[in-house]
Amino acid sequence: MTAALTVRTEDLSVRFAGVPALDRLDLRLAPGKIHGLLGRNGSGKSTLAATLAGFRRPDEGRVLIEGGDLGTAQEPYENAVVTSRVCLIRESGDRPDAVPVKHAVGLAAALRPYWDADLAGDLLDRFEVPLNKKIQKLSRGKKSALGVVLGLASRAPLTIFDESYLGMDVPSRNLFYDMLLADYAEVPRTIVLSTHLVSEVSAMLEEVVILDQGRLVTQSPVDALRGRGASIVGPAAAVDEFTGGFTVLAEERLGGTKSSTVLGDLDPALLAQATAAGLEIGPVGLQDLFVHLTGVKS
Repeated sequence: MTAALTVRTEDLSVRFAGVPALDRLDLRLAPGKIHGLLGRNGSGKSTLAATLAGFRRPDEGRVLIEGGDLGTAQEPYENAVVTSRVCLIRESGDRPDAVPVKHAVGLAAALRPYWDADLAGDLLDRFEVPLNKKIQKLSRGKKSALGVVLGLASRAPLTIFDESYLGMDVPSRNLFYDMLLADYAEVPRTIVLSTHLVSEVSAMLEEVVILDQGRLVTQSPVDALRGRGASIVGPAAAVDEFTGGFTVLAEERLGGTKSSTVLGDLDPALLAQATAAGLEIGPVGLQDLFVHLTGVKS
């Protein structure tokens, strides 16, 4: 039975040629949740994912993983006991290309103590990945699908998908999301989705870590992060008047109706004022908050 793992970083720094890729990160990934690791290209997402999985040694600080049958907290780097329980799936594949798919599946089955062969077979069928075809002959989409299969079927207590599904088309990505949620409900574990496709995955995420230039911008439960703002919809003039004192993150207009996403706390008095003005108040989109917090140009 898979047991979810807890992950902590303490003053974690990683550098490339003296340039910080991660800069003194302190964070904690709670066990048994789906975490979003969000950031622009070059923000440090892939470096953090690789370091959590023990692929890289920290230059300063440390990564600690605990829970399940690990006992006390342990560092993953050059620690086979920990790394057998951590599965990192990257877009690059990390697999020999000159072998057939069934070889990669067999290798994963041998290395992963929680491997589920029935789930692997079902997923290979659903994604139509041919077992006897060499990996180098697969399309980019099928290579991504193979990575998804290996990650989900590993049922590793800590499973990290580092934008490994970007090569898949939208229907295949949606199938991945559906299968991830279904299997996560059956076998809870700690899952990290590293992505910039924020709008696609936001409904699945329970907590988010946002990085920018190797630094931690925020770590928060999704509901708490969404509580930092609101969506205001109604007659354009009324929306403009109401949102005049807020930071506007995004806005759209259709005829006489306007939708604005604002940053700020709406107390009961403001909510009553909005209702009286005929405005509808909704939760802020995670994508809009991500854009604001990282300074991404819309």
